[in-house]
Amino acid sequence: MERRDFFKISALTGAAAALDGCGNPEHELIRFIPEEDLVPGVASWKPSICTLCPAGCGTLVRVMEGEAEVVRSGKLGLLKMGLAKKLEGNPRHPVNQGKLCARGQAGLQVTYNPDRLRNPLKRSAPRGAGEFQQVSWDDAIQELATQLNSLRSRNEAASLAVLTRPLRGGRRELIEQFLKAFGAPPALRFELFDESVLRQANLLSFGRAQLPTPDLAGANYVISFGADFLSTWNSPVAQAIGYGELRQGRPGARGKLVQVEPRMSPTGSSADEWIPVRPGTEGVLALGLAHVILAEKIRTPEAAGHAGALLAGWLQGLPDYTPEAVEKLTGVETARTKRLAREITSHSPGIALVGGAPLAHTNGLFTALAVNALDALVGLAGTIDTPGRIFFTPELPQPAGSSLSASAAPQGSYAAVQQLTQDILLDRPHAPKVLLLYDANPVFALPPGVQMRAALQKVPFIASFGSFIDETSILADLILPDHSPLESWLDDAPESGTKAAVASVAPPAMRPLHNTRAMPDVLLDVAHQLGGDVSDALPWKAYEEMLQATFLEYGKSLGAARSDIWKKAQEDGWWSPGEAEAPIGIRPGKKPRSVSSSAAAHGPVAMTAPQFDGSPEAFPFHLLPFASPLLYDGSLAHLPWMQETPDPLSTAMWGSWVEINPKTAERLNIRQGDLVEVASQHGKIKAPAVVSPGIAPDLVAMPVGQGHEIFGRYASRRGANPLQILAPLAEPETGSFAWAATRVKISRAGEGRLILFAGGMREKPFENERR
Repeated sequence: MERRDFFKISALTGAAAALDGCGNPEHELIRFIPEEDLVPGVASWKPSICTLCPAGCGTLVRVMEGEAEVVRSGKLGLLKMGLAKKLEGNPRHPVNQGKLCARGQAGLQVTYNPDRLRNPLKRSAPRGAGEFQQVSWDDAIQELATQLNSLRSRNEAASLAVLTRPLRGGRRELIEQFLKAFGAPPALRFELFDESVLRQANLLSFGRAQLPTPDLAGANYVISFGADFLSTWNSPVAQAIGYGELRQGRPGARGKLVQVEPRMSPTGSSADEWIPVRPGTEGVLALGLAHVILAEKIRTPEAAGHAGALLAGWLQGLPDYTPEAVEKLTGVETARTKRLAREITSHSPGIALVGGAPLAHTNGLFTALAVNALDALVGLAGTIDTPGRIFFTPELPQPAGSSLSASAAPQGSYAAVQQLTQDILLDRPHAPKVLLLYDANPVFALPPGVQMRAALQKVPFIASFGSFIDETSILADLILPDHSPLESWLDDAPESGTKAAVASVAPPAMRPLHNTRAMPDVLLDVAHQLGGDVSDALPWKAYEEMLQATFLEYGKSLGAARSDIWKKAQEDGWWSPGEAEAPIGIRPGKKPRSVSSSAAAHGPVAMTAPQFDGSPEAFPFHLLPFASPLLYDGSLAHLPWMQETPDPLSTAMWGSWVEINPKTAERLNIRQGDLVEVASQHGKIKAPAVVSPGIAPDLVAMPVGQGHEIFGRYASRRGANPLQILAPLAEPETGSFAWAATRVKISRAGEGRLILFAGGMREKPFENERR
């Protein structure tokens, strides 16, 4: 799919026609009068914010005159208007410093996607049938307000629930203020690759419940336990910039990267040394390194401070983690463990990172605490927030009355959603009677054992702010389609990726193409219709007014009401407290807060073995679902540029695959491209095989992202979804989803269809792909 195809006038066909036309497929294209003055052939660049992953990179949008198919006053036609043509990184933004990944570049296709919903819709058939009729915005907002008023009149305000993707900044603040004023509980946040385990570990170890900002540019040695920091983990663009400096930014010095993981990731493919370990034993290896450092008296136990004291046996030198004992548990040779321990301490400053699959086991918190203790020991506990070590991005000053804080105790989104489904299925008194959905698709991302679809079928009224029909929004009674990010006021407060507190903000880069409205503005309209405490809590007429008030509060919090903060932030796309004029990302972060009393009271943590669903005899392989470098968690599968871009390691496109070790493939008579059946205790799926030496023999891996039942023409019924055969296990302390804890068996199932960028295509389609 080429960019120019998105600017052609196309007929409304297929599912898009059914959902958009709402039973009236005949549309007459008319030419609308331009809504703005344009200079033909002259481009302008406008700041914006990438929303396609949680990193919060700043972008610039190239806007030029063009013709677009739009909806105006319920009519479809052509309009000459300013159109976004290209996205680039914002050179002045502290997080990404002018760089942008492939996912960010594809953000353009959200706006021009032919499957975008163009009007508000109301369900017109049984729930889940996908049949909707078009309604006006006045009627849609009135319908939602009526449902909420009915709750309030019955003293059931607490039975309003909101389920969103993780949000920061103004959108999160607006939703929380709305719910608090209405009398409802806080919003539930859901994301598949949730980082609650690491946030909890960082709270216990360092007093900050947030993700770290590793100063890769200043480090001489980095050992990463599963954190795919160059591709999908944390803030990949910022980390890739730092990695470039680690490698080539200092004449005569070249830092070393060691990657520990059972399946080679893009970060592992860039490492000097890739070390496969048995799944769930990464923390054991970390403490094996610490044992050598302590036994050889390179550091004393006290050097790790509180982070070390959290581990049982630390003060005694970790006697249970000798290199020989570690080899039996992890498979890593004794000599290598000793060498790595000596290397990282002799090449100071060094960093130990953990993220991704090691934390998606039932012993994930132990693993995170073990790596944190190693990091503190290597760098000395007092060296957090110093060059070559890890930083924690300072929090922004919070406006008066705000309850948002990065240092709140984290809870896994999986546990919260599990609780929601049980409340509904068991008809508990506080089960939601009205549910609002915003940019979350748990029906796709959760294993069937959670019973999310069945629970949603029982909710009396569901309203979605989604821009596309997916597995979750198809169950809604009312759909209030949001603007695309390029058509919206955007703001963000990046959690990591920069050493300075940053507030990003950007006005719309272009006018809306269709009859959509920004979710924050719709929520404000509903609040004003409800009146009373809700209207009083949200006095703004538009989201822009709320953002402006927030930025003026930032100025006041610093002791001076600076009216230029708002203007400057819009021009640059970001603002930093007291240093809006400063070069990007150079302000040192604040020291981490002192460890909270709850963290200090946490008892010593002993090693716990990972628990797996399925016996090794019946299910001899570990299944590792992994975040796709292109489709991420599946939320980007509807973008054709992401579908047609080759995976950086396998070069596969437009489908799913199963990665298998060559020895395993030979033993099972599986060749490259053969159809493979992967079965757990909870179901089975089929996908073609990719034979790869970068995976352990007792492991099979699959990218997450494909296998959607419905998500537009580019994603629907394409490939297989490994999440659908996972066990519903969780890390016990945070309730985070243990998505790496399922065992499977595999077998050859015939000829497959595998599309490789460099290797051609096996022609026979696999069963669950629509041709």
